Amino acid sequence: MVSLVLALGAYLLLVYKYYPRFKEGEKGKAGQTVYFTIGIVLLYAVKGSPLDLMGHITFYAHMIQMAVLYLVIPPILILGIPEWCWRSLLRNKFIKPGFLFISKPLIALILFNGFFSFYHIPLIFDVVKTDMWLHAVYTSVLFVFALGMWWPLINTLPEYQTLSGLKKVGYIFADGVLLTPACALIIFADSTMYASFSDPNAWAQALMLCVPASTLSGLDLSGPEMFSSLSLLEDQQLGGVLMKIIQEIVYGVVLAHIFFNWYRSEQKVDSDETPVYTQPRPAE
Repeated sequence: MVSLVLALGAYLLLVYKYYPRFKEGEKGKAGQTVYFTIGIVLLYAVKGSPLDLMGHITFYAHMIQMAVLYLVIPPILILGIPEWCWRSLLRNKFIKPGFLFISKPLIALILFNGFFSFYHIPLIFDVVKTDMWLHAVYTSVLFVFALGMWWPLINTLPEYQTLSGLKKVGYIFADGVLLTPACALIIFADSTMYASFSDPNAWAQALMLCVPASTLSGLDLSGPEMFSSLSLLEDQQLGGVLMKIIQEIVYGVVLAHIFFNWYRSEQKVDSDETPVYTQPRPAE
């Protein structure tokens, strides 16, 4: 919570007070500030609110957490950061090569969807979910890859526009297709897949990532079924369904935005290319 408040405070100081110190610095715009603030609030909701605890208790809450963290927050934050800030950041010789690499369209699709799918392989999932440091590193890297995945679609810098309107449509369709196998595997499984949500010992170990061990030792907990009327399999299937629904909604909104922007730009080009005929002047 404190780190997010500090991040928001630093952002406001940067774009409203200290922007003249930067090359091409401009005062922040209200719309961008709203986007960034929403992104920070959602980050708190995902990582600092009771949803984070619920994400360690029930699988469906975990998948809601994943969907918001990787499909909703990154594009909002990208839109919330002014263009001059992005340019200043990408002038850094250490940041620019790496970020431009992970945001190349094909590489971005492979990295994000590959890491997301690997994460949900049961063996990998249970190891990551029960180790605090491994969990922090993996989810942080996946968040960076999510930023890279959204960058070709969302960024507004002319010099970093690597996809045209129709290519963006194809890109987002490919993204949806690549995310489907992981969701389908979870939805159509005929048994529980993850020990960290079905085995009481592994579940308790995963819960220690956000609840002190001393607190858990004083509680008589048998497993996640204590907190939900759903069976473990139904909880797992619901998680896969919710992930897919949120993904379809987010991608649908972005797709509509891309399509209408592309259509308007094509209409503008056509109108600019239409010759203007003037009435001939009568001979004197």
